[in-house]
Amino acid sequence: MAAALTSTTTSRRQFLALLGISAAAVSCGTATASGAQIKTLKYQGAVGAVTLPELAADLGYLGDVKLEWVGNTISGPQDIQSAATGQIHFGGAFNGAVVKLASSKAPITSVISYYGTDKDTYSGYYVLEDSPIRTARDLIGKKVGMNTLGAHSQAMLEIYLSRNGVSKADAAKVEALVVPPVNTEQALRQKQIEVAVLGGVLRDKALATGGIRPLFSDFELLGAFSAGSYVMTKRFIKQNPDTVRTFVTAVAKAIEWSRTTPREQVIARMTDIVTKRGRTEDTSTLKYWHSYGVAETGGRISDKEFQLWLDWLGERGEIKEGQLKAADLYTNEFNDHGKG
Repeated sequence: MAAALTSTTTSRRQFLALLGISAAAVSCGTATASGAQIKTLKYQGAVGAVTLPELAADLGYLGDVKLEWVGNTISGPQDIQSAATGQIHFGGAFNGAVVKLASSKAPITSVISYYGTDKDTYSGYYVLEDSPIRTARDLIGKKVGMNTLGAHSQAMLEIYLSRNGVSKADAAKVEALVVPPVNTEQALRQKQIEVAVLGGVLRDKALATGGIRPLFSDFELLGAFSAGSYVMTKRFIKQNPDTVRTFVTAVAKAIEWSRTTPREQVIARMTDIVTKRGRTEDTSTLKYWHSYGVAETGGRISDKEFQLWLDWLGERGEIKEGQLKAADLYTNEFNDHGKG
């Protein structure tokens, strides 16, 4: 397990290298030479989970558009880089990672929100029950385990420290470590880390076991908000507008279906989807599902979803002030949910 823990410096460098692709290296889409629009979208999924596009497909919302699963990922930055370089047709990540990738001149556009934070769906920062950590200053010199660096979890940590008066110099002494999500609870209980970022089913399972308590959560910091979006390349959108419209609107419908359908029915549907795809995945954790956490109706995006991260990355010196405008990073043009 110790080998799975990566230092802040090394992992952050790898993360920045991942996003630091040049515009020249970016493949801008994969429309056919004949001009026919692509109807099969390649994507990456998540083990034991059902993504919104997968749910939309099962509900029949995608019509003649099909999905082609090419593998799984736990990294949003990796997913959107794969979309930017044409390995897949869409990818999803924390909006701060989208801003970072766009700042490297990758020609991508966010088309719909797909996850967020609400009272039931959030990431908590947990310590052991008998931990001496009670305040933000108690984190100085401590290790915080999270799924990836330079993304949602690290942003929330830095915002928490800043709001509680911890200087940048002292905040730099809080060591963020990459720990695979399925191992985070174990790493906390074995005291390899002092704080574990836990969300969704992994959080609920850990709480059911007991012996841990929350320090803070992203919901407590920022309230309900959409945190991540699906991106496509600008060229793909231009060459496949009907496919993009079908995809975005279908995901929007799936968001609202999951929001208005009794939770037990949603979980049953998800369990059936995972079982049918035959990848020998564990479906027991699906019973802990509460929501996708998308704040806006139909996953529509607004400036505020990006401005927070433009400001955060600007303060960190990772993008130039005024380099990007929130309104230039997304479009709702293809989201027909609720129109007419």
